Amino acid sequence: MLLRLLFLLFCSALLPLTAIAEEPNALTPSQSAAGWVSLFDGESPRGWRGYRKEAFPKQGWFVEDGWLRVIKAGGGGDIVTVDQFDDFILEMEWKAGKGANSGIMYLTNENNGAPYESAPEYQVLDIDDLTSSDSTSAGGLYGLYSPMNKKQNPTGEINHTRIVHCGGYVEHWLNGVRVLTAKIGSLDWNRRVANSKFNAWKDFGTVKKGHICLQDHNDSDLWYRSIKIREIPATERWRFTGEGELLFNGRNLDGWDAFLNGSETKDQVWSVKDGILTCKGTPAGYIYTQKDYQDFVLELDWRWDPVTKKEGNSGVLFRKIGEHKVWPRSIEAQLMSKNAGDFWNIGEFVMTADPGRTNGRNTKKTEMAEYPVGEWNRYEIHCIGGTVTLIVNGKVVNQATDCEQVAGPICLQSEGTPIQFRDIRIHAP
Repeated sequence: MLLRLLFLLFCSALLPLTAIAEEPNALTPSQSAAGWVSLFDGESPRGWRGYRKEAFPKQGWFVEDGWLRVIKAGGGGDIVTVDQFDDFILEMEWKAGKGANSGIMYLTNENNGAPYESAPEYQVLDIDDLTSSDSTSAGGLYGLYSPMNKKQNPTGEINHTRIVHCGGYVEHWLNGVRVLTAKIGSLDWNRRVANSKFNAWKDFGTVKKGHICLQDHNDSDLWYRSIKIREIPATERWRFTGEGELLFNGRNLDGWDAFLNGSETKDQVWSVKDGILTCKGTPAGYIYTQKDYQDFVLELDWRWDPVTKKEGNSGVLFRKIGEHKVWPRSIEAQLMSKNAGDFWNIGEFVMTADPGRTNGRNTKKTEMAEYPVGEWNRYEIHCIGGTVTLIVNGKVVNQATDCEQVAGPICLQSEGTPIQFRDIRIHAP
């Protein structure tokens, strides 16, 4: 864990899940700094070519109003990225014509007659059942793993896809919800492949580094945009082993309870849409996990309202003990705008911080690491034994030692201003 923490001194990584409030086909400076690369600029098909071809198709595929479009019976064929990728996070938006059938394939080689003979496929499909859990429905790992708890948007509306691959571990996301995980080469994977059509193709699921492929099923109208990818560096692969726990499922607040001043309920203060958890900021209080945690690495994204861009105050409380109240005995990792990375000692919680940066219960961060108001930020809280380290957007900004070692829930504050959260994960150290 010490080596892991040292590595984090050199990495900064936003993990965006949705393109909400972002300009299509554009990267923010913070995304570019974090290693995201655009695979489609909205103006040309540069970076793409036909499968087993040297050039981009002259028919069937074209750029239209910022979309990469494939037309029904256009005869363009499948297209692939010029570059190849191994461990990555891939995101894009797509919309489908009525009854459209296609797929996004990854780890594709060009040794076979068709990309699906080597590549796993994220299914793209327009059907009336927007919650279908069939493995051949949207979000499924085609023919092998079914998407669960999904909410697909209807014909002609925009859907958001996220695909993670790291060392064989796979995640499929649809509209902010993780709908499946798989491990290529595992006993479960091998059993499923053996009982499928893919068993006939020796390359299937064996490619370690390959192209991204967009399928032309030749019977569908489809549009793609905001296609971006981030290669996962070796120092971050521990995040994607499948051993972490999602504390927020992207659909609802299962696993969380609330303490709030006044009579309002959890669902009146906190809401979920498109994989984003929004707190309206009043009344004061917090949601908290039903489970207790003592030693952990917690990751989460947060931002202030991207429309109003109103700054405010909130925080992450952990090792919370004692009665519920505003505010309970705990350590707070501050989220107040321009102060993220500060510590607050609540209820005389036992901890030792740098006396040169401490004034009463507050220990100031070492530097400002937040992105502009309205953009996503990433918090990492390493709480291991008596040491707590706070990392904002990849920069270590605070540390406390001799912290009281007790188990308690993770809490997210409602403290006066609307704030949004997503991708809340916890890992064993």
